[in-house]
Amino acid sequence: MTTLPNPHRRLNGIPRRSTVSFLVFRSMNAFIPYGAYWSTPFARWQGAFAHLHPLEFGAWVAKQELATRNIDPSILDWGVLGTTVPSRSSFYGLPWVTGLLGAPQVTGPTINQACATSVQLLNMAAREVDGGAATVALAISADKCSNGPHLYFPAPGGPGGTGEHEDWVLDNFSNDPLGHHAMVDTAENVARKYGISRDEQDEVALMRYAQYAAACANDHAFHRRYMSLPFAVPDSRLRKTQSMLDGDEGIHATTREGLATLKPVREGGSVTFGSQTHPADGSAATIVTTRDRARELAADAGIEIELRGFGLSRTTLAHMPEAPVGAARRALQAAGIGIAQIDCVKSHNPFTVNDICFARETGYDIARMNNYGCSLVWGHPQGPTGLRAIIELIEELVIRGGGVGLFHGCAAGDSAMAAVVQVTDMKAR
Repeated sequence: MTTLPNPHRRLNGIPRRSTVSFLVFRSMNAFIPYGAYWSTPFARWQGAFAHLHPLEFGAWVAKQELATRNIDPSILDWGVLGTTVPSRSSFYGLPWVTGLLGAPQVTGPTINQACATSVQLLNMAAREVDGGAATVALAISADKCSNGPHLYFPAPGGPGGTGEHEDWVLDNFSNDPLGHHAMVDTAENVARKYGISRDEQDEVALMRYAQYAAACANDHAFHRRYMSLPFAVPDSRLRKTQSMLDGDEGIHATTREGLATLKPVREGGSVTFGSQTHPADGSAATIVTTRDRARELAADAGIEIELRGFGLSRTTLAHMPEAPVGAARRALQAAGIGIAQIDCVKSHNPFTVNDICFARETGYDIARMNNYGCSLVWGHPQGPTGLRAIIELIEELVIRGGGVGLFHGCAAGDSAMAAVVQVTDMKAR
């Protein structure tokens, strides 16, 4: 870990961090077989997936997707599960999920790193493969913001023995316990720091919706590269089809005129509901393995996908949207390349402020980021969000004939993670 000095300030009575910290992780021999990954459509919370148990649903999807790809679950020898919203029996985590999907031999950890969960899944799987502890690892994530649990914490010493309670989803969106601010406040802080106007945020939102529309063209041709569509939504017992989804659920038509009618979430602020993402439900997964096994398992052995490096960072208190800048720089450092060598960028952008800040700090063209869509548009089930974005990044690189891609995304606690992937099309050489 390396630390960088920062001015020491206070926010809401809490000292701001006097340092910005980061870690770098270099991958040496970790690959993703082309096509050995998938994502469900994302459904806006309280929508089509609200009745489903997220881990049971994620395992059900994985079992079907592995079968579609003719991948026998018995070849898996390690796994890691990412989930950020507790659900019934989620204490049993990864071993329960792999047991349900037909890989009872597989065990491994269950992690929650908020919105950075997906990148951490890949990082952990890559390190297991790098170190020889695993040969074919499954990184799987599933979350449901719908019907989030309401938790009660006993407090025998409280008045009358009354305990404390928390709505896991809503209360944590609205209150960082360190600074006692909401997520949206971090975006307002970064907007003020960088002089990001309401008009600029709206323009980027329009751009992102236009990019997403390209993925929906030709009957969702881009999404069908990794997503089973139309998607059959099962009933709560995973036995019958309850409904069908043609794609992501809950995407609103977005126009310049419509954005202009929205009021800022905070009085006197600049961030509206049109320039931020929405909670969602869904799951995503990928296999991480060695180069040789990746060729064997790939839908096209001529396409090689290498995990080049990872970075983690944390910025000053209540400035979450600027944290990905440090994480991206660290991931590039780990990969041994510069931003000028990056062909495609994807971001987890809960606010358009994220992308504007990143573009200003790195010089990367904001219009070149997030082709085919991003979490700003298709929503945010937290754990799986980054993994879907990385899958889309891989497919974009394949379409262009190969190249190097960067994913970055912020997370709770003013933190972020980033990953560098390289796609090589052997046929194009």
